[in-house]
Formats: sequence, C-alpha cells, structure tokens
Amino acid sequence: MIDVIKAGVLSSVQDLGRRGHRHLGVALAGAMDPLSFEIANRLVGNPVDAAAIEITMGPVALRFTHATRIAITGTDFNATLDDAHVSSWWSLPVQAGQCLTLRAARRGMRAYVAVAGGIDVKPVLGSRSTDLKAGFGGLGGRALRDGDRLPHGPSAALARDSVFSPDAPTFGVKAPAWSKFAEIDYTPGPPHYDGKVPVGPTIVVRVLRGHEYGDFTEASHEAFWTRDWTITPNSNRVGYRLDGPVLERGIGDELRSHAVLPGTIQVPPNGKPIVLLADAQTTGGYPKIGAVISADLWRLGQARLGSAVRFVECTRDEALEALRATQRYLTQVAAALDMKQHDQAARAR
Repeated sequence: MIDVIKAGVLSSVQDLGRRGHRHLGVALAGAMDPLSFEIANRLVGNPVDAAAIEITMGPVALRFTHATRIAITGTDFNATLDDAHVSSWWSLPVQAGQCLTLRAARRGMRAYVAVAGGIDVKPVLGSRSTDLKAGFGGLGGRALRDGDRLPHGPSAALARDSVFSPDAPTFGVKAPAWSKFAEIDYTPGPPHYDGKVPVGPTIVVRVLRGHEYGDFTEASHEAFWTRDWTITPNSNRVGYRLDGPVLERGIGDELRSHAVLPGTIQVPPNGKPIVLLADAQTTGGYPKIGAVISADLWRLGQARLGSAVRFVECTRDEALEALRATQRYLTQVAAALDMKQHDQAARAR
C-alpha cells in the first residue's frame, strides 16, 4: 500500500488513457505528459501503460508500507525520501515506512510517481485512468485526498537479481529536455502578448493547420503564428483557454458538431483559442484553426497557468518525423535499461 499523507492540489491515478471508446463519448483521460509518464514506468520495470500517480503543482507526501522501487519523472518538485534529497528521472529503492515528499514545482507543472507493479485500482473500460469530468476510474473517479490508500500490484521486476530490486542501487536516465529531439527549430521573434507578463519562458509547440483554418482572416492567421498566447487560470485537464488577440472568421456560418481530439485548437465565438487536452470532450462545434502535433502534447502538459505559448507551423511530414524522433529516444532508454538488466543478471550468476 501507499498511504497518501498529503494529496496536494490535484493528484490522481492515471495511465496512458482510455482508448477505443471515443465513438461512445468517452474521453481519453490519461497522463497529461505521456512522455514523462512512460519513462517513469520503464524506470521501475513496469509495462509502459501501468497506472501511476500524476501530481500537479504539489505539495504531496506518500508513505510506502512495503519495500519496493519507485521513479519520479516530469518537472523538479524538490523531492526528498525521508530527509535525503532525490532527483527526478531516477529509479529509487524504497524501504518499508519511508516517506516521499514532493514540494512545490520549481518550474513546469506536473510530476509522475511510478511504483513497481503499478497502482492496482480497478480498471474501467480497460483503463485505470481517472476521468475527473465524468467521475470514474482511478480511485473513485476523483482526485486523491489526504488519508487515501493506494494498492500497488506485484512485480517480477522486484526479484533480487534485478536492477529494479529494492536492494539495487539508484540509477537514472537522460531527461527529454536534455535531448536534441526536444529542440524545436524556429526563429523566435520578440514576445507580443496582451495583459500581464507570462510566467516563465515561452513554451513552443508545433501545429498543423486545422480544417477551418482558411475560414479565418489573414490578420488572424498572422496573429495566430506570431503572438505569444497566455494560458488563463480558467484552464484544466479538459483544455487550456488562451488569452491574446481576437481571432476572426471571414465566414460566419455555424458548424455542426464534429469529432475533436487532444491537441485540437478550437476558436469559440469570443475569438480566444482553446487547446483541448487529455480530458477533452469527443465532439465540438467550434471551428478548428489548428492541432498541436502528438509529439508536442507533453510540452503542454508541463505548461503552467499564466505561462506563454507560441505556435509554430509544421507539415505532416515534419509532424511524423517529430513522432519518430520521440520514439527513438524511448527506444534508446529501453535499450539502455535492458543492457543494465542483462549486466546485473550476468553478475548474479
């Protein structure tokens, strides 16, 4: 069991999402930063879609009742295990009774805590993800609360000859931010935004033109690509509402409801874009000016409320190459962990 001593602002059980049910109106849900989530599971020997804890902003305190293995990924939360500092992107042995504390995020928005065996809550429609809007999955369909207890499953990775054993030393991997694939080649212009100065650096994401892109005026096209958009406080896991110039359509016809996905950028009648995220609805009637590519959704998952977002246009081929580059990084991490495990097994023999 994991005892939730302090649950924080918005912590929940998530996996990689509830796939195959959007035609029934069921949202994807799942990790907002799927890249960090997958690495967390790999660092404890889990399948990549095992359930873990998503932590938003903090502070969070978790006590482990049994010896196990954990990993922390995502942004830096100034974490400690008992009184010892521990780093993100590391695999850590934990002994019975130890307490993991994640304080306020220093930058970014979310961290993931994976435990060997995964969080063993009951699957709903094939997923353990918490759908906060619909109120199911995870632990009672809600965010975690102080005093909750989370079961975690058994794991063959905890064998004594495994690098993931509670007796094995710590080790880590290179974070995406340190990798070349995370760089976006664009020409940054001077920031242009309305209202308050954004929090932190501008987050750059690549975008494909949406089906109704041509309905918007040329002035709106220019503003969309050249302005910095501020993420407003009226944002959540369903979508980020952005503040900036008003985007105007040259065509005033209303649209019928149509399918939308995480990453879709809708423009409601007020002209301020909404970027749909993990808990997004399955259909919508607002025009779509663009779509954030799949390879960049993890960046938005780490974007703080009040921070700035810049959209960079890309082609379909560029979007596919970005996805391949992300997969190459994951493959390299998997290969390095396999090699480490092979060496450990050879020494044990």
